Order: sequence, then structure tokens, then C-alpha cells
Amino acid sequence: MYEVKVETNFSSAHHLLNYKGKCENQHGHNWKVEVSARGEKLDKSNILIDFKILKKIVNETMEYLDHKDLNELEEFKDESPSSEFIAKFIYYKIKERIQEVSRVDVFETPTSKASYFEE
Repeated sequence: MYEVKVETNFSSAHHLLNYKGKCENQHGHNWKVEVSARGEKLDKSNILIDFKILKKIVNETMEYLDHKDLNELEEFKDESPSSEFIAKFIYYKIKERIQEVSRVDVFETPTSKASYFEE
């Protein structure tokens, strides 16, 4: 099995719904995102997926989220945009274009992350 990973980031605001505490108030993060892709077969160049292609698609997804109030985006209407939910959103947006995507890690802070993957 082969695995590749790219890192990127975006900045956005959000507030959590159905939550009691500071995070129920609007606040922002500089999110770090890691996207992994896995597969058993390499192409003729012995590449699972070209980093350039993976980065392009990941960055297009980050551009959609960057400098936005996540609660105002259609995909997050009536949903609490937690780190876990954001990881799942990113996973499926990328999966639409890259079937090999296997995991998305979203760091809310340098020491706190949430992940989404399918088993």
C-alpha cells in the first residue's frame, strides 16, 4: 500500500451550535489541513497521484473555505461546523475528484486535530 500526503491551511470564523461554552461565540482559527491518499497501484512513472494534482484540488477546496464565516456557507447551514464536521466536508469535496483520498486531518490548533476517514 502506498500513501502520499499534502499539507495546506486556511483561515475562517465559526461558532458551534448546541454547545455551551466559549466556542458557542463566533471566533476564528488558522486551520492546518493534511490530506492523505492511498492506493496499491502506481502509474507508469511509479506515482500514486501527482502531488501537483493533489495540491491543486486541495487548494481549490481551501479557497472555498478561506476567510469565510463557515456558519454562513450553504453546506454548513443548520450544522455545527466542528473540526470533525469540517474534516468530513473536506474529505468528500476532494473525494468527488480524487478517489484515492483516504484521510483528512484538520488542526484547529497546533495541538488539537480531528480526522475523517472511511474504514
